[in-house]
Amino acid sequence: MTHVLPNLPYDMDALDPHVSAETLSYHYDKHHRGYIDKLNKQIEGSSYDGLPLEQVIITARNKADIDVLNNAAQAWNHDFLWKSMSPNGGGTPDGALKQLLDGAFKNTDVFKTEFKKAASSLFGSGWTWLVLERGKPKILNTSNADSPVGTQLIPLLVLDVWEHAYYLDYQNERARYIDSFLDNLVNWDFAAQNLNISEKVA
Repeated sequence: MTHVLPNLPYDMDALDPHVSAETLSYHYDKHHRGYIDKLNKQIEGSSYDGLPLEQVIITARNKADIDVLNNAAQAWNHDFLWKSMSPNGGGTPDGALKQLLDGAFKNTDVFKTEFKKAASSLFGSGWTWLVLERGKPKILNTSNADSPVGTQLIPLLVLDVWEHAYYLDYQNERARYIDSFLDNLVNWDFAAQNLNISEKVA
């Protein structure tokens, strides 16, 4: 199985001015594509060949095959990131997702504060996730290419806090980038869809 770069769910300039077309072009066409290209070269003719991306991640983690794991997880994480953002994002969630977050964090503003605190405090490169852990929402940081895929955690949404995700637009101001994501881009509908799927398979 040759893994392919999935299409963006919006135009390259759709997230302007919060994420510029220049940033998204580099991030998607260079970084995301690079992980997929490297992965395909690594797994060609190997025992990974023919496996879905999620299974590549799980198998590589079990084998402690870090090089394959890094590229596979980064490919998956980036696809999840694009869906976690929307040109019509921001605001507050509703329905079951709102009830879930309100039960755990009191309200959306408190959730955003805690999410920003976690994303701001992550040292170096990595990801900040909203996940479900045994049915309860949790904010989680993972370093470098680490991913909740193949664990008992169910990802609902994610923010990339590697510098390449924001440096052209925000330089070293990660906190401003996080605010922009939470206020203008976060795709609550996508998170709600993931929550709904998790409830159906529970």
